[in-house]
Amino acid sequence: MTHQNKPKAFDLIVITGPTATGKTRLAAELAHQLNGEIISADSRQIYKGMDIGTGKDLADYIVDGNMIPFHLVDLYNPGYEFNVFEFQNHFLKAFEHIQKRGKQAVMCGGTGLYIEAALAKYRLLRVPVNQKLRKELEQYTQEELTEKLAKMRPLHNTTDTGDRRRLVRAIEIETYNHEHPEKSTPYPDFSHIIFALNFPRSEIRERITSRLKKRLENGMTEEVEQLLKNGLKPEQLKFYGLEYKYITQYVTGEIGYEEMFSKLNTAIHQFAKRQMTWFRRMERNDFKIHWIDGHLTNKEKILQIIQTIEK
Repeated sequence: MTHQNKPKAFDLIVITGPTATGKTRLAAELAHQLNGEIISADSRQIYKGMDIGTGKDLADYIVDGNMIPFHLVDLYNPGYEFNVFEFQNHFLKAFEHIQKRGKQAVMCGGTGLYIEAALAKYRLLRVPVNQKLRKELEQYTQEELTEKLAKMRPLHNTTDTGDRRRLVRAIEIETYNHEHPEKSTPYPDFSHIIFALNFPRSEIRERITSRLKKRLENGMTEEVEQLLKNGLKPEQLKFYGLEYKYITQYVTGEIGYEEMFSKLNTAIHQFAKRQMTWFRRMERNDFKIHWIDGHLTNKEKILQIIQTIEK
């Protein structure tokens, strides 16, 4: 049974949750039922050729033989430094496009920063370079820069803090936003509802380890080797963190296989923990999140989502 002819109760349905909880497949099945399209809220799936490491399993989007339309996947070549400002603009264009055609927009992903940027009541600004501030920040250590940024906004993951250049840019953006609140242009008004999948922490850990083994068996190392063959420098790949950081270290001979697996597994566990911290903070900031038991079948999850929407 589909709900394709029913009026939309919410303009945007968000499916999120920590890594390795099965978000994409659920979002695709939900979109299929509601005549919808998916907008990805994943900070790394926008890159072409970065497929296994980002969990970009396009087979997940095929439901009953139909490919569910999706947006914000495979937009840029690796090496390009995509940011939250660009994400917000891409999101608004995709959302407007889906709305105009009378389809249901379903956002799916685990990057809390991107989800908040999409649901924000403000437009992010294109921030110019501030040479004076950059000069001033040169005297700070990386640790001091991280502390400075943490005072300005919550830290979602290590992408901003692991790279000095990105850290300086993040501080530059936050400084500009604080100094120019009046420059923010109106943000489109739309209704949304957020659902998040969850398992007990011990199970998320098991799911992460099991998925990591599977991805390594299915060619994740070869994917990194291919990206390096295509001309990406090791430093550029490491910039994307997690899989790309540690597998690049392994492929270039910096660390052995066992060390790579152990460090990467731990890093993904820590990432999942930070995701949960981000979602809890969203709840404290008045974002209502409807938590769904990950053990339910997708059919049961969809029923729960539709019942909640129709209340």
